[in-house]
Amino acid sequence: MSTLPENPTSDPSLRRVNLALQGGGSHGAFTWGVLDALLADERIEFDGISGASAGAVNAVALAHGFATAQRDNSPEKTYPRDAARASLSKIWQGVAAMGSLGSMADSISKMLIGGWVTNRVSANLTGSTLTQWMSPYQSNPLDINPLRKLLQAEIDFHAIASLQAPKAFVSATHVATGRAEIFSGKHLTLQAVMASTCLPTLFQAVEIDGQHYWDGGFSSNPSLLPLISECSSRDIIMVQINPLRRANIPRTSHDIADRVNELTFNASLLSQMRTIDFINRLLADGRLQEGEKYKSLLLHRIDGGEALENLPSSSKMSADGAMIEKLFEMGQGAAKRWLRRHFEALGQQSTVNIRRDYVGSLPQEF
Repeated sequence: MSTLPENPTSDPSLRRVNLALQGGGSHGAFTWGVLDALLADERIEFDGISGASAGAVNAVALAHGFATAQRDNSPEKTYPRDAARASLSKIWQGVAAMGSLGSMADSISKMLIGGWVTNRVSANLTGSTLTQWMSPYQSNPLDINPLRKLLQAEIDFHAIASLQAPKAFVSATHVATGRAEIFSGKHLTLQAVMASTCLPTLFQAVEIDGQHYWDGGFSSNPSLLPLISECSSRDIIMVQINPLRRANIPRTSHDIADRVNELTFNASLLSQMRTIDFINRLLADGRLQEGEKYKSLLLHRIDGGEALENLPSSSKMSADGAMIEKLFEMGQGAAKRWLRRHFEALGQQSTVNIRRDYVGSLPQEF
């Protein structure tokens, strides 16, 4: 077994971890609950946070709390963990208040199609009755997105740019090439987060420095690379809100579309996990030398289990206040259970079987 690097904290009871936050629309409220519980546990320190789509919103909300608390020099300055919890709460209360993206699509459809009943306009992530006929350049020519106004009011991106720890990373998908673009430091702006959350069936592509971007979930949901290359901790806690498996074969058009969405937004994660498994095995076998370029990783996962899996993919487009609160409580409970069972494994071993859960069977010679 390879030797782990020194933990940068002086307190041996602390565990320094990276966070990888999946996107998934309003199901990101589950991640809010997870983060709230982790922030409340002072044994956990945060090295880096990588997020896509709703995970990007959670990442910058947490980073905003740390950044503004550390910047404040007044005697009454807020404790960074409390500031981060308050920041996350404010963002998700704002999401619940402004309503869902699905409702927005519904409202536009009623204006343009003459008042069809709500259940005839699907809130599916990749398409709807409306978007089969019109692109957002036609249905939403002013590119109205209430999330932009909320983040502009609540997140200090200049403060985040100078934050040393935790480091924040947000991914978006480059439309022309399909590659993942990672934004951090001074490049982590409001536009970067809007790019990471840009569903192309609802909103126009976000332009940054002459390049156009869509939702980060298409290319990296989320990106693990910056947590590996830019952070010192080996531990990555994945907050996963897209189910990997479904017990039943989808047969209705709605269920098929839901499952296609899940597969699409999990594809990049499966690819990254396969690479991590491969490198970990090469390091364990001595075929790669552990050092600055390569390090074995300790993977962990907090998910919602059956309770989250029972929610259809299309519910990710609903921002009903009661559902947001329920998801928050589910996330809190899942994180607290995970900490009770697995805290001692941090820094010592993975609590996820990567090959079983993400890679599957491979040829023997691989």
